[in-house]
Amino acid sequence: MKKKKLSTEKKITIATVVIIIAAWFLVTNLGLVDTTLLPTPQMVWAAFMDIAVNGYKGFTFAQHIGASMYRLLVSFLLAAVVAVPLGLLSGSNSKFRAVLEPIIEFYRPLPPLAYYTLLVLLLGIENESKIALLFLACFAPIYIQCTSAVMRVKKDYINSAYTLGATKRQVFTKVIFPACLPDIFMGLRTALGVGYTTLVAAEMVAASSGLGWLVLDASNYLRYDIIFMGIIVMSATGIILNGIILFAEKCVVPWKGKD
Repeated sequence: MKKKKLSTEKKITIATVVIIIAAWFLVTNLGLVDTTLLPTPQMVWAAFMDIAVNGYKGFTFAQHIGASMYRLLVSFLLAAVVAVPLGLLSGSNSKFRAVLEPIIEFYRPLPPLAYYTLLVLLLGIENESKIALLFLACFAPIYIQCTSAVMRVKKDYINSAYTLGATKRQVFTKVIFPACLPDIFMGLRTALGVGYTTLVAAEMVAASSGLGWLVLDASNYLRYDIIFMGIIVMSATGIILNGIILFAEKCVVPWKGKD
C-alpha cells in the first residue's frame, strides 16, 4: 500500500509554521526583544503546563476550555438548525425573504457587543446572554449564505427535473438542496469564525471563566506568557473546529470542485 505524499502546498504550510516558531525562538532567546513583552516559547510552554496542572483562578484548564466550547457549540448548533431551513426557504420564496431580510440587515452590521448590554439586562450575565449573543452572530452568515445559494441554483437544472416529472419536493431534495450544500458549509465555517470572535469579546466583558476571560485576566497582571498561551490555545481550538467542518464537508459533498 502506497503512502500518501504531502502536497507541495502542505509542505509550504508546514515550512512556514516552522520558520515562524524558529524566528520566535531565536529573537526571544538571543535577547533581541524584551521577554516581558514577547515571552520565549519555553515561557509560554511553562505557563501552559502550570495551568494544565494547577488551573487558573479556581477553574481547571479543561473547565476554561469547556466553558468556552459549550457557549460556542450550543449557539452555533442552534443557529445552524434555525438558519439553514429559514435561509433555504427565503431563497425559494421572495415573500418570506421580504419578511426576514430587513430584520437580518438591521442587526447584521452592528458590532455584537453593541447590543450585548441589552441581552445581559434581559437574560443576566450567565451563559444565557452569551449563547443568545453568539446565536445572533452565527445566524446571519448562515442565513445569508443559504439564501444566496438557493438563488444561484441554475434554472436549467430545476426545469429539467420538472420536465422529467419530478415533484416540488423531489426538486428540492434532489436538485436544490444538494446544489446548495457547498455554500451551506461555507456559511457554517464563516459563522464559526464570527462566533468564536464574538465569544472571546463576550467573555472579556462579563464572565468568570473561559479562554477569553483567562486572557483578559492575565493581561491585568501583565502575564504575557499566559496571554500568548491563551491566544495559541484559542487558535488551535478554532483550527480543530474548522477542520471538523471541512472533514464533514468532504464526506457529505465529495463532488465539490469537480464540476
